[in-house]
Amino acid sequence: MELKTILFYLFAVIMVFAALRVVTARNPVHAVLFLVLAFFNAAGLWMLLQAEFLSIMLVMVYVGAVMVLFLFVVMMLDINIEQMRKGFWTHLPLGAGVGLLMVAEMAVVLSGRYFGLQNFPPQNLPANHSNTKELARVMFTDYVYPFELASVILLVAVIAAVMLTQRTRKDTKGMHPNDQIAVKRNDRLRIVRMVSEPPEVQAVDAKAEEKS
Repeated sequence: MELKTILFYLFAVIMVFAALRVVTARNPVHAVLFLVLAFFNAAGLWMLLQAEFLSIMLVMVYVGAVMVLFLFVVMMLDINIEQMRKGFWTHLPLGAGVGLLMVAEMAVVLSGRYFGLQNFPPQNLPANHSNTKELARVMFTDYVYPFELASVILLVAVIAAVMLTQRTRKDTKGMHPNDQIAVKRNDRLRIVRMVSEPPEVQAVDAKAEEKS
């Protein structure tokens, strides 16, 4: 058995195990970490298929940005696991139906009968062939308008997210930066003179010092 075949089965087995643990782990944080592991092994499979650009993007974008964000969100939400489990059996038929539909679609695609996957990855490529260069050429020539349209949609989504965070909410307390800068010392600080000891105690201490 070739080393490439051994690596394929190794990555595939670990990725399937991690994907199963994503949906079976009781702790949401553990589920997110298993999803990160699944992404790493998927990147290894992309590398075996000679798709270096997609492999690096999977690690940098999803593992390095999206999943880190998911992990922080899950840790800050303080999810009540017991309450989430109450509707498990209620939503089980719908989830099982969606899962079976996805398995059927993947079986049709992987069979190669209609999609011609027997020619993937392309064979007999020249030594100086670059997948990244070919992907960039297709993206910025044949699909330049969909690419620009997707960029505009993402830009609008970012602007909308910023505007939602800047809206005025009545259930939160906050300070305006101008009010914080314009404050004076007398508004925040007051010096009060306090006697450390009463006069009677001071007199007794003075007499004790004279006797000594």
